[in-house]
Amino acid sequence: MRNSKTGSNSLLSSRWEEEKYEDGVKWKFLEHKGPYFPPDYTPLPDDVNFYYNGQKVKLSLAAEEVALFFAQMLDHEYTTKKVFRENFFKDWREEMTEEEQQLIQDLDKCDFGELHSMHKAKVEARRNKSKEEKLALKEANQKIVDEFGYCLLDHHKERIGNFKIEPPGLFRGRGEHPKQGMLKKRIQPEDVIINCGASIPVPPAGHQWKEVRHDNTVTWLASWNENIQGSIKYIMLNANSKLKGEKDWQKYEVARKLKTCVDTIREQYLEDLKAKEMVTRQRAVALYFIDKLALRAGNEKEEGETADTVGCCSLRVEHITLHKTLDGNECVVEFDFLGKDCIRYYNKVPVIKKVFKSLKYFMKNKDPGDNLFDRLSTTKMNLHLSSLMPGLTAKVFRTYNASITLQEQLNALTNKSDNVAEKILSYNRANRAVAILCNHQRAPPKTFDQSMANLQVKIDARKEMLALAKTELKQAEEEAKDKDSTDPKQVERKKAAVQRCEEQLLKMEVQATDREENKQIALGTSKLNYLDPRISVAWCKNMGVPIEKIYNKTHRDKFAWAIHMTEEDFVF
Repeated sequence: MRNSKTGSNSLLSSRWEEEKYEDGVKWKFLEHKGPYFPPDYTPLPDDVNFYYNGQKVKLSLAAEEVALFFAQMLDHEYTTKKVFRENFFKDWREEMTEEEQQLIQDLDKCDFGELHSMHKAKVEARRNKSKEEKLALKEANQKIVDEFGYCLLDHHKERIGNFKIEPPGLFRGRGEHPKQGMLKKRIQPEDVIINCGASIPVPPAGHQWKEVRHDNTVTWLASWNENIQGSIKYIMLNANSKLKGEKDWQKYEVARKLKTCVDTIREQYLEDLKAKEMVTRQRAVALYFIDKLALRAGNEKEEGETADTVGCCSLRVEHITLHKTLDGNECVVEFDFLGKDCIRYYNKVPVIKKVFKSLKYFMKNKDPGDNLFDRLSTTKMNLHLSSLMPGLTAKVFRTYNASITLQEQLNALTNKSDNVAEKILSYNRANRAVAILCNHQRAPPKTFDQSMANLQVKIDARKEMLALAKTELKQAEEEAKDKDSTDPKQVERKKAAVQRCEEQLLKMEVQATDREENKQIALGTSKLNYLDPRISVAWCKNMGVPIEKIYNKTHRDKFAWAIHMTEEDFVF
């Protein structure tokens, strides 16, 4: 069960290749209870009221429920944002009766204070539940998990990942999403497609499923369309299921396969930069960016999608600015656009002269709103990628570059002689290089400054303890010179105390550095989606770092296959 330096792993391969069906069949027996739906809305008690323009208003149940969604978020900055407020008010009015619409026409005149206070009181009451109450709630939740959280797949009991339908609420989105504040509507059984074997789950009383399928070429158990983005949501098996693990392993093996031909692909697109055919040249520049910057290809928007997000193939002239140093030796491209989930991508990147020259040519006689790659589309790019290597996509490039970056950074940054805290700092620095490459940003946590201040207080206190311990050690050493010393082991104890203080101080200072460096970088996204977990597992085993220090429970469940089967000599 060992991985060679070239990455062969016959036992791992056989584990995920056993018991496969032909012709894309994923299962032959599938039985489950269907999704778990959130409880119906509970009306406000009589002593909690909504006010409009100073007057008490009894809202209809549909309007009242949506008003409560807004009231629950009053402490959040979202409710101060113009776009959020406008989207909320528009969708809220659609849930009102005609009479309510005629009355309530200005959000600024709405008073949600009592609803907000009730919500805060409920949150506080949940926090202050007795041990007995918390245990009873835990047992009730476990009963739901036992009933809806498992399925039988080919007669094996498997955990379902997300068996609960998300309750209605207000959409937040990431970044400055143009749809923030819109109403996420309640999903009913009539919206849900069930996928199962011969045994069909019973829908909730008084309802029926939208459709029942018996499609054993897919692994989802239920699906529905959400109303904000118009995207399809799925109920899938848990991350540590055999089918999920197999899919993950295959994904990283495809990325690993790219390593064997990436040099040839790079040589080809560099050659294509000189092509006379415009589409070939544009494709070469786009592929250069997909490779070097881990840009997404940029899928076409679905109907009704209004967010002005783009990927590599859909970049417009206005999204890039060309710069050249005075001596002409360095060419720089400045990117500024909204990427996936409305996260701003801003980067200044040195490029080779052929790419710079081509971009200048592509932008000639074009307006800012014109497509930069007007002869190229995501579809054409994906067809080209698949012709270079079976299964190759922009995401495979992203996965390959993320994984190879982590491997190279870990090799460069970590030393076996470091202590565990220093090794984890090096790991996070390697992970951060990947997160920066993939543009995985986040806003600094609201509690960041206070958290750092608290940590600094602890560091200062530890420094004082260390100074005191060193003073006591010096006194003990001086006393030891006196032959009448009553405790000859006192010096050793004082030395040990100094060493403990030094180790604890180092750990805290490393922690402070780690927090500061990662305050605006989201490390979790790349860990879950783009980094071959075998790199991290092998590194942990090789460096003597507990896997729990790198992977939380979600990661450990998802990558159980890698944790149990990867040896310390694995190389991506």
